[in-house]
Amino acid sequence: MINSKRYQRNLEQDGITKEAQEKLFASRVLVMGAGGLGSGVIMNLAALGVGQIKIIDGDILEESNLNRQIIHKYKNIGRAKVISAKDWVQEFNPDIKVELDKIRINELNYFNIIQGYDIIVDCFDSYESKYMLNEIALRHNKVLIHGGVQGFRGQVTTIVPTKTGCLSCVMQKPQTFKEEIYASISPVVNLISSLQAQEVLKVVTGVGEPLLNKILIFDGLKSEFKILNYAKNMACEVCSSIGA
Repeated sequence: MINSKRYQRNLEQDGITKEAQEKLFASRVLVMGAGGLGSGVIMNLAALGVGQIKIIDGDILEESNLNRQIIHKYKNIGRAKVISAKDWVQEFNPDIKVELDKIRINELNYFNIIQGYDIIVDCFDSYESKYMLNEIALRHNKVLIHGGVQGFRGQVTTIVPTKTGCLSCVMQKPQTFKEEIYASISPVVNLISSLQAQEVLKVVTGVGEPLLNKILIFDGLKSEFKILNYAKNMACEVCSSIGA
């Protein structure tokens, strides 16, 4: 049973009925990464009332993370990010069930991690990991909410196997990946992560139109939003090899 008083302001929004709020509370969302994007996504999902959140991250909290990873506290420096994130959720909204795993996922260990979750939110900061997650989602018929940030720019799209193009349809998967670290700042990270959480809301409740075959691109320096349409690429090596 949902706490109607807590979610009263949600219920005052057009389309968010009590039934929709109950769908949120019954939903299970897997958040891949508890850094900048992950912090914002976790914060918003907990505020929306998503009933179960699983957080995956293999890193520990460092002081340099705190310019953008807003749910982590200074006192948690040196602790696992997943534990720091769980502590924040439980303090903010004790109604939410939180699972966690301090692990770096790869092609050998991901299977048990994704079981029981139909929506995966991509909060990784490595594009090699993002493309891997895209393939995992396609292979196992999971909705993938992709987000990415580089400096003042960011992007969001929702990928649904068999219904939309995939990440490789939008941006062809490179043959090799360079080891790159992209600096990011709180305002852009918070904006993109909030849009990712909003996509979760739309997918779960059916309210509004998710970004299907559309990628929303934000340029913070110009204060511009653009939406680019894309389609499933029938020659996409990833889609065709997986059969999505």
